[in-house]
Amino acid sequence: MLCDKKNMQNLFIPLVLLLGCSTPATNNATMKDNDANKYEFATFGQGCFWCAEAIFAQLKGVTKVESGYSGGKTTNPTYKEVCSGQTGHAEVVQITFDPTLISYDELLEVFWKTHDPTTLNRQGNDVGTQYRSVIFFHNQEQKRLAEAYKQKLDAEKIWNNPIVTEISPTTKFYKAEDYHQEYFANNPSQAYCQYVIVPKIEKFEKVFKAKLKK
Repeated sequence: MLCDKKNMQNLFIPLVLLLGCSTPATNNATMKDNDANKYEFATFGQGCFWCAEAIFAQLKGVTKVESGYSGGKTTNPTYKEVCSGQTGHAEVVQITFDPTLISYDELLEVFWKTHDPTTLNRQGNDVGTQYRSVIFFHNQEQKRLAEAYKQKLDAEKIWNNPIVTEISPTTKFYKAEDYHQEYFANNPSQAYCQYVIVPKIEKFEKVFKAKLKK
């Protein structure tokens, strides 16, 4: 049976449109994959995650900072559970960064210089294992860099007391409740922010002025 020429044209047009539309979608997916592959993660605990998040979010090359919990035994822990000290988790920030703009070593420098790594399970008045100083490395290179940096600081005797920072392989990261995210940005007038976070931010901004986002 012969096909009508007009019907053939009608069939051909949708096919062309379908083929034409599929290519950009594939390209977009590939581009997203490539973008995702260029980023790396760093996970640090240095006391209250409100402070750490406010600091690392300002750095050039850092695309995302999330407050959460790592290093414990409880699945999907709540803030209340972590604060009890029974879950084993530390308050941490998980940092997504572009290594072509900021290196892991540079992030380590910020980490070491924005808290006291010599106080065990404590930062200021925040006391408990959830406030411990900890680096959760995501690969062997991060482990090597963290240990080398710690050894260098120990040798330089910058602090009177020895560094007690834990360096451990990364564990499951549980994102903290929504109200903890961007806490300082959303609650700048809160008493803790004014008396604890603001002084840290001011010191950080002076020391790392050249590394800040504009």
